[in-house]
Amino acid sequence: MPQDQNLLQGLSPAEVEQRLAQEGRNVLPSDAGRGWGRIALETLREPMFTLLLAAAGLYLLLGEPKESLSLGVMVLVVIGLTLYQEGKAERALQALRQMSSPRAHVIRDGKSQFISGTDLVRGDLMLLAEGDRIAGDAVLLTDTELQVDESLLTGESVPVSKLNAGGQTAALFAGTLVVRGQGMARVIATGVRSQMGQIGSALQNLQIEESPLRLQTARLVRRMAWIGFSLSLILVLVQGLRQGDWLQALLAGIALAIAMLPEEFSVVLTVLPVMGAWRLARQQVLTRRIAAIETLGAISVLCVDKTGTLTLNQMRVSQLHAQGVDLVLDKADDSALPDNFHPLLEYAILASRIDPFDPMEQAFHALGQQYLKQTEHLHAGWELVREYELTPELRAMAHVWRQQEGETFVAAAKGSPEAVADLFHLSPNQHALVQEAASAMAVRGLRVLAVARAAGAQPPWPQSEHEFDFEFIGLLGLADPLRPEITQSVAECQAAGIRVVMITGDYPLTACAIARQAGLPAEQVLSGDELAQMSDIQLRERLRSVAVCARIAPTQKLRIVQALQADGAVVAMTGDGVNDAPALKAAHVGVAMGGRGTDVAREAASIVLVDDNFASIVGAVRQGRRIFDNLNKSMRYILAVHVPIAAVALLPLLFGWPIVLYPMHIVLLELAIDPACSLIFEGEPADPALMQRPPRDPEAPLFQRSFILQALWQGMGVLLVVIASHVLGMRLLAEDEARALTFATLVLSNVALIFFNRAGPQGLWASLQRRNPALWWVSGLTLLLLLLSLYLPPLSQALHLSALSLGQLGLALTGALACLAWFALLQRIGR
Repeated sequence: MPQDQNLLQGLSPAEVEQRLAQEGRNVLPSDAGRGWGRIALETLREPMFTLLLAAAGLYLLLGEPKESLSLGVMVLVVIGLTLYQEGKAERALQALRQMSSPRAHVIRDGKSQFISGTDLVRGDLMLLAEGDRIAGDAVLLTDTELQVDESLLTGESVPVSKLNAGGQTAALFAGTLVVRGQGMARVIATGVRSQMGQIGSALQNLQIEESPLRLQTARLVRRMAWIGFSLSLILVLVQGLRQGDWLQALLAGIALAIAMLPEEFSVVLTVLPVMGAWRLARQQVLTRRIAAIETLGAISVLCVDKTGTLTLNQMRVSQLHAQGVDLVLDKADDSALPDNFHPLLEYAILASRIDPFDPMEQAFHALGQQYLKQTEHLHAGWELVREYELTPELRAMAHVWRQQEGETFVAAAKGSPEAVADLFHLSPNQHALVQEAASAMAVRGLRVLAVARAAGAQPPWPQSEHEFDFEFIGLLGLADPLRPEITQSVAECQAAGIRVVMITGDYPLTACAIARQAGLPAEQVLSGDELAQMSDIQLRERLRSVAVCARIAPTQKLRIVQALQADGAVVAMTGDGVNDAPALKAAHVGVAMGGRGTDVAREAASIVLVDDNFASIVGAVRQGRRIFDNLNKSMRYILAVHVPIAAVALLPLLFGWPIVLYPMHIVLLELAIDPACSLIFEGEPADPALMQRPPRDPEAPLFQRSFILQALWQGMGVLLVVIASHVLGMRLLAEDEARALTFATLVLSNVALIFFNRAGPQGLWASLQRRNPALWWVSGLTLLLLLLSLYLPPLSQALHLSALSLGQLGLALTGALACLAWFALLQRIGR
């Protein structure tokens, strides 16, 4: 295909917008998520709403259409509130799906850029590299030994070679994976028009998984539902047989069942983690698996890369070593480079890619442009004829070039000093001098690479670089500054009981120097060669005291993760390459690099760091702990508030008192409980001492005996106050006034429960200093609903309530304050 202007420029922004409008986004049908209709249908299927609709029907049978209509309106309001909360979470989920979808590296308007795969359009120019998930059907324009895994479509696991030769254009398909090489392709179909779209396959980029917490909660809800159903059935039978009014008995049974059913759990377990993931996304951390939110707060070991995570990944050649002489380069030095260092830089560039993505190779090219531009040591006219890639067995890469003058070839190699030294034969004395020079650079925290050349090479090309006659040229030391916030972030992890383990392919002395700068213990180092000789038990024991792992191959990361897990650690692992995917998948929380990471790494990981920054991981851990804390507070509140509601629905019937809570009262209470358990607790800021605690035990269930007892004791305190106000009301007031006093005490005590459960260990007064707008909005609306219920005649009549005097309201408020005193006493006893 001719190299026309459009091939270099790509689509313009106007063309992209036009095609997006005409053909839609690059998504498959099942990526649409839940719409309003589906959320509403799922909401109506909840047992509570079935019971409420049954109660509305019973009111009609009893000849009370006003009560039936009032209950119906309240049900609609509760459904509307649920739709708002679930819809908010779904919108956040959709935003996360779009952000975490496979990326596309495209050329648009002459500029190379990364975009979300959903924004790819027909006609886009895609740049492909190893590890990329192809985002749309395309035809290959140029390639370098491109191989693609098409097993997603064909079932065949053997990679397919794609050659753009003989005028034939190779076809590429959306969803397939580049496993080797590079290339440029033009998109011909996206979304439902792609091959994957036509056969109806779909990949979900973000899923709500059944986390341990959701499973625990589901078990608790089932138990409470069975208990509630059994008690309701007994109540209906007792009331029906005692009074003979089976419709009223059924109505009372429905009220008890609604009061016993903690349907808020499902809302909380959806809204809090999803909104937490949305908050993390605003901090440059994408959550690909919502279940990881729960695990984040339990991390005890954090395994991190050095380059780009602890450091800025802004490589600069800082020192050269050639012919036994060292040269330290000043960043602003404009003086000429001495001639004896020209071959070193020349062959470092020849051993790099022509248009490099790697920051180290970019640094070589930049230095070449600075010092060799006017010399004969830059070779734009030479032809690359053979590449030897870096492998776990040999940490070096080599390029074979055809020179301009006829059939003359030269090979250039670069890699770790020990790997390059393995390519040629040095005397023991020469080898010791090279190692001494490399160590001196490494102690300064420089990343050290050695360079070699082989002149007079001739085809056929050997399978291995070892068969070339290489000669050593020299060493380059690259500086990569530590990120400024790293020292504080590492200290924060250590204060939180999280052990940080640095894993790098660098020279051990370089790794130790960076580790010390970051505040990590560097007395002991585990090397990749040592690791290869260890048994799993030996590795597990060694990792207990090691914070620096150097010269580690990507394939060895999996063993490190498994050894730490076998020792009882909850492990988070960072990675960016194809070979990192197994370790990312095996870790409790896999963390992929969003900037330099491959799509394969992103898909294997639970978390994606958009900015590749270690401090973002620490922020994610803090956010994970905050979310779990707030889930804990919310669920304790839900359990506690259902104790008095269920008891007040049941006890009057057992003692022969007039009914206190009808279904309408419980629905009105739900209007306060639903937003409280989700909106208030979701927006609760982190405890200041959050990162001074050790990680929680992930095996410990949330609903431990102590947790349930705390909730029950809180609920019992509210119940005693509410029953006391009801008994007092029955003695001094008419039935509707007594019910109103009891209802007001219950509502105000519910507000007291909210304030206390959000307070945490810092205490109620300290919690009032923490900003949480939702607290005041929900509390204000709750009080407004109470006042309308008491003083708006149509509503108060439907609820069988009478207006209360200021003194009676003061009595209800006193009851709520008594609840707060009881809660404070419980907290003191707990301590």
